[in-house]
Parts: sequence; C-alpha cells; structure tokens
Amino acid sequence: MHSNPKLIHRVEKFLQKVNKSAHLDEIQFNKVLISTTEAMNNAIFHGNKSDPRKKVYLTCELSTERMILRVRDSGAGFNPHKIANPLDESNLLRESGRGIFLMRTLMDKVQFHFSEEGSEVEMVLLLIK
Repeated sequence: MHSNPKLIHRVEKFLQKVNKSAHLDEIQFNKVLISTTEAMNNAIFHGNKSDPRKKVYLTCELSTERMILRVRDSGAGFNPHKIANPLDESNLLRESGRGIFLMRTLMDKVQFHFSEEGSEVEMVLLLIK
C-alpha cells in the first residue's frame, strides 16, 4: 500500500482474511494485529518518511507451526540495538518509541533485515506451543 497513514485500516482487513485460514484465538489475533500495525506505522513514518509515492509491503507466510509476517519499506534502516527502552523513566512520557518494544513483547521472534532496496521487519508467531 502507499505510505499514507489513512490506509492503515487495511492491515486489519488483511489479517482478518488471513485468520480465516489461521484460526487464531482472540489473544493471538490481537498480538498479530498490534504488532503488524506498529510495523506498518514505522514503515510509513520512519522508513518511507510519509512519502505517499513510496509503498509499504506486507506479506504473511502461514504453516501449521508458525505465522511469519514481513513488513518492507524503502528506508535506509536503523540500528535496532540503539532503540531507547520505553520503560526507562526518562522515556515514559515520550509519544513514540514503543512500536519495536511491543513487537518484541507480543511476537515470539522479531528480526530486522536491511539492504539497498530497503528495510524489512520479520515477525514470527508460533502456533504450536
């Protein structure tokens, strides 16, 4: 989709379609929805700098064991180890900085991949525990 925050509602519609095959319970679905929405927002605002000419790509790979969601943008990337901890007292009142923390908290695995074409976050939810 184009890097327009007004289109973010499409994420939930996409995930609802995926869930017809995945059969996630309410807790799992909300983990995926929150994490994916955060990743898409980060891609729009930080990766593509809200440039509506640039696109953000969301894909889902589903198996009986796991759901893998990938969000890709055209951004140059960042150092994920330098992201401030939103739980530190000095960061509690900041309006941003919680997206990656939420993804890492809600999903079973989160990885970042950077290339000349852009940045990608890969989030994994294990379906068999």
